[in-house]
Amino acid sequence: MYTSGNITRNTIAMVLAGGKGERLSPFTIGRPKPAVPFGGKYKIIDFVLSNMFNSGIKRVYILTQYQAYSLSKHIKDSWSKWAGLGEFYDTISPETTSMSEQWYKGTADAIYQNLRFIESSGADYAVIFGGDHIYKMDISQMLSYHRMNKADITIAALDVSPEEATRFGILNVDEDLRVTSFMEKPKDPPRVPGRNTCFASMGNYIFSTKKLIDILKKSRSKYEDLDFGKHVIPMMLEQGDKIFAYSFFDNYVPGMEPNERGYWKDVGTIDSYYDANKDLISVSPQLNLYNYSWPILTNQGNLPPAKTVFDFEGRRGQNLDSLVCGGCITSGAMVRKSILGPSCKVHSYALVEDSILFENVQIGRNAKIKNAIIDENIFIPEGMEIGYDHEEDRMRGCIVTESGIVVVTK
Repeated sequence: MYTSGNITRNTIAMVLAGGKGERLSPFTIGRPKPAVPFGGKYKIIDFVLSNMFNSGIKRVYILTQYQAYSLSKHIKDSWSKWAGLGEFYDTISPETTSMSEQWYKGTADAIYQNLRFIESSGADYAVIFGGDHIYKMDISQMLSYHRMNKADITIAALDVSPEEATRFGILNVDEDLRVTSFMEKPKDPPRVPGRNTCFASMGNYIFSTKKLIDILKKSRSKYEDLDFGKHVIPMMLEQGDKIFAYSFFDNYVPGMEPNERGYWKDVGTIDSYYDANKDLISVSPQLNLYNYSWPILTNQGNLPPAKTVFDFEGRRGQNLDSLVCGGCITSGAMVRKSILGPSCKVHSYALVEDSILFENVQIGRNAKIKNAIIDENIFIPEGMEIGYDHEEDRMRGCIVTESGIVVVTK
């Protein structure tokens, strides 16, 4: 573990949050992937921003692009209000504030188009993280590691098995974890010295600011679709820059239990999104939302507490092994192993099992829902069954994944 001192005071952060998240469609038809609800009350982007906030990094730009309104509103209603003197959580969209007024063509191009914000910041270090993954991380430890190595760039690396490594960009490192090469989805991935695992890039970077400015200006003249993995890192390797991998497994946040170490989820598909949500309601989840030493923050709203109604035989309001958000009413119904977003209502004699309900979903009387994800503001009519007959679900216009998850949208 590396101590941070005041290193975060000399840091500016940029969060890449403009992705379409096409594999998570239809939930990303009207919102970007970082704005998709997760765990009931949160948005996906709340996890990286909470990591920034808890690490002491409070000068943060969020780079938006696709369907940005809902994400920008979420930042304005929550994160922007928590900034102090000289601190900010602010959104930047390419069509309004970037120098070229063009859509971002790659991860590094997004930073290049907003380079003036970094140049004018006076920061020694630039943290560039993605906005669409679920994990906890003390970024100040990675910053201290970066400074200790006098690195030009430090890349957060996830330990994966050699079999999994074929799906990632893989870092080849020496015994000091200095990066010697970078390969996209290699068939025979190199191992980390002394381990039978491989280092997969998490797409999270820390740059020394002067080096970032220099390499982006140099590489932008060669590539319009400038990307960190495809262009910037190979160029830096070619010119002999100091590139280090930072092992995410070595990162420790206060209050973390041993089973939480190294937890990171890419919720990029319906099935992986569903599984990661269901992880939260297990007895000892790998991602503990109840660790008050490292809280996940979001817009709390002014909703009343959740409640159950009625206690008659056959008509008893019960929430079992579930996460239930504020404003929810379970009225003479059964909710089991599910997540209910804010302001949901489950009416009498209904059953909700192994399902995820977004905000303001209503389940009518005698309805039965199983293995489903239901988008916000949807009313399920009285007596309807979802998740029991997949052919019937498809006829209604629902999407059914290969694993049997039913997606209900407007």
